[in-house]
Amino acid sequence: MPETTENTALTTSAELASAEFWFDPLCPWAWMSSRWLGEVQQVRPVEVTWSVMSLAVLNEGRDLPKQYAELMEQGWGPVRVVIAAREAHGEQVVKPLYDALGEHIHHREEDYSTAIAGALADVGLPAELAEAATSDALDDVLRASHQRAIDLVGDEVGTPVIAVDGVAFFGPVVSPAPRGEAAGRLWDGCVLVAGTDGFFELKRSRTREPIFHTEA
Repeated sequence: MPETTENTALTTSAELASAEFWFDPLCPWAWMSSRWLGEVQQVRPVEVTWSVMSLAVLNEGRDLPKQYAELMEQGWGPVRVVIAAREAHGEQVVKPLYDALGEHIHHREEDYSTAIAGALADVGLPAELAEAATSDALDDVLRASHQRAIDLVGDEVGTPVIAVDGVAFFGPVVSPAPRGEAAGRLWDGCVLVAGTDGFFELKRSRTREPIFHTEA
């Protein structure tokens, strides 16, 4: 039987997995992983909930290089806006807004203020939501979402964090994002190793920057 037929049979007969993906809109590696997870959903039965975490929160109190510290200060904006949009308009706006922010931040390389305004317009959300970028009014909600991820994997990580059916892990850090069945195989492997009792880390040095595909 051809491999593609076998894969289809396995996918359709497998039980639906429930995953949660925590992201910070400013993180290019989380963006890459989110594109990969979209590919996974085409070949594996996975239902995804999209949630926010924050590199600014993660790095609070740490001794950071000046340039990175400035990035963290600016980085409050996009994630605050996502939280504000979710609180005002529901969970269903989180993924479309993240997609739009990623397009403006990572593909068009716009500054955060421009990216936020453009992303809100793209998905038809009120422009005044951009005011949340400089407000700490919803930071408790943001921190609570962030902490749920950290409680699962610890604080020696970054973004993204993925939890699937009781198994959680940081990553994967991958470039470019694999597609089709290659995306599915990576998913299978991540869930397998993360679900192994006592397994903590697989790592090698990065030899390339994020390679963004133009498609969402």
